[in-house]
Amino acid sequence: MPSALPPGDPAPADGSLPTDSLSTLGAKGLGFYVHVPFCTVRCGYCDFNTYTATELGPGVSRQTYAEQAIEEVRLARRVLGASDRQVDTVFFGGGTPTLLPASDLTSILTAIKDEFGLADDVEVTTEANPDSVDPDYLRALLAGGFTRLSFGMQSAVPHVLKTLDRTHDPERVPLVVEWAREAGFEQVSLDLIYGTPGESVTDWKTSLDSALASNPDHISAYSLIVEDGTALARRVRRGEIEMPDEDDLADKYELTDAALREHGLTWYEVSNWATDETQRCRHNMLYWQGGDWWGVGPGAHSHVGGTRWWNVKHPKAYADRIISGQSPAHAREILAEEDRRVERVLLELRLADGLPTHTLDDEGRAALPDQVRRGLVNVSDDTIVLTETGRLLADAVVRDLLP
Repeated sequence: MPSALPPGDPAPADGSLPTDSLSTLGAKGLGFYVHVPFCTVRCGYCDFNTYTATELGPGVSRQTYAEQAIEEVRLARRVLGASDRQVDTVFFGGGTPTLLPASDLTSILTAIKDEFGLADDVEVTTEANPDSVDPDYLRALLAGGFTRLSFGMQSAVPHVLKTLDRTHDPERVPLVVEWAREAGFEQVSLDLIYGTPGESVTDWKTSLDSALASNPDHISAYSLIVEDGTALARRVRRGEIEMPDEDDLADKYELTDAALREHGLTWYEVSNWATDETQRCRHNMLYWQGGDWWGVGPGAHSHVGGTRWWNVKHPKAYADRIISGQSPAHAREILAEEDRRVERVLLELRLADGLPTHTLDDEGRAALPDQVRRGLVNVSDDTIVLTETGRLLADAVVRDLLP
């Protein structure tokens, strides 16, 4: 089952936020994340807050979920107050958002528009499994205001997909990308995972070649992380499958960067590449650059002006809170200035745009020359940027700069 919620102070029943947090609302962008916690099957590697039909239990229905999400959007308006700040990005994730009817997704988006207004250049993304959409569905999303699609491809190799418990046919991926283009979408992303047990370098190259053949505008490629409590972790612990070593993962990352660069995609975050700056995922950039966002749905996390909170996890508990007129927030924390500085280092150092050197404390700045000498970072115009070697060792670089 998904991991437990993090500890924190109890959240107010009305969802109210400190005045100081509201004073800078949207200064670095304002977004909405809408979590749709439904899946047809649970993938063995997944520890996200998702539920199959048999796990939902009584009193929970996909049919009523959009209504509950819309009520939380209305709560967000009451908590955040009247403002001229429109919403810059909306991201539907999960789970599998496209298990809901397109009309449900567009009705939630319409509620955000009605309550807050959408920026003229708003980015509206939904994640989608390749087997959960068809041409009519995609046309309905575009007509309803969606601008960007992120398809969960993961791999093009059947035995790798089987290990991951992914159910789609790899031949479906180029088809859904074609449907998206025909519908009129100008932003299409593919999500890939490398480092699955049993995946060879040749397998990974096959997946990259297949993804690039569809000419996506954006690719996310993540190293598989085996989370405690997942079915995959249990298989590894029993010795049924063996995880690849660090050298294998490094080889696959280097192969990824070279192949994507040759195809015209440039890295802008350690695990993300885009054809140009306009194709970067602006919603994720909002996270990485410390913007404000409201997370709608069970287990969704939010951040506004240094206050972070997270909702109750189970859809039944979430529905009960919404129906009773209470905030679904379970707990929250108010970040001290030092916490916010540390988060900036953790996140912004992963960006190609880099981290301003003044963000480091004295010890961090003292450690910087050694990072340059070792070829892990470059420093130009008081901005620190990871080299390709540094990207492979990003976590270690962060540890050295946050002594």
